[in-house]
Amino acid sequence: MARRRGLEKHDVIDAALEIVDRDGLDALSLKAVADALAVQSPSLYSHVDGLTGLLDDLAIAVTAEFGETLRDSVIGVSGDDAVGAFARAYRRWATDHPGRYELSLRKVDSADKREVGRGAIETMDRVLAGFGLSSTEARSAGRTLRAALHGFSTLEAADALGRGRHDASFEYLIALFVHGIRVGTSEPAG
Repeated sequence: MARRRGLEKHDVIDAALEIVDRDGLDALSLKAVADALAVQSPSLYSHVDGLTGLLDDLAIAVTAEFGETLRDSVIGVSGDDAVGAFARAYRRWATDHPGRYELSLRKVDSADKREVGRGAIETMDRVLAGFGLSSTEARSAGRTLRAALHGFSTLEAADALGRGRHDASFEYLIALFVHGIRVGTSEPAG
């Protein structure tokens, strides 16, 4: 293998994400990343703290990416439309990037992970703000929405939803969630 000069941490992250996207998270190893970068595995240790450190770094990177996707999905929309846009963006990203989605769920004890994770939470808070919820209700509604979206996306990715029109079922999930918020807060539908 030829020695590669000028290797940077972002090169390691990009190569690892390419492996995750192409072959799945189970295929990720330091050797696979080193091979992709045409370097020896030990040279990666100057950029990441072993495989655990690489997974943590990837979790931070994809969580930021996911948060930006969710934020961008609701620009210029509010109310019911914002819930729908947020939910569809969540599902699309989770199903288009299953390995990245799995990484975004990785528990990382890091201020960086908490900081980038706030992007998605703040977007969800803005989406739910127009429904007149108290902060406690908004937090519960946000957790409920996330659980519903995660469950649907995970079941869909595992091909465990059964036959039928998944898009129609997903739209029903969104309508059911919005209706539940409206009923719970006595807000008029609209």
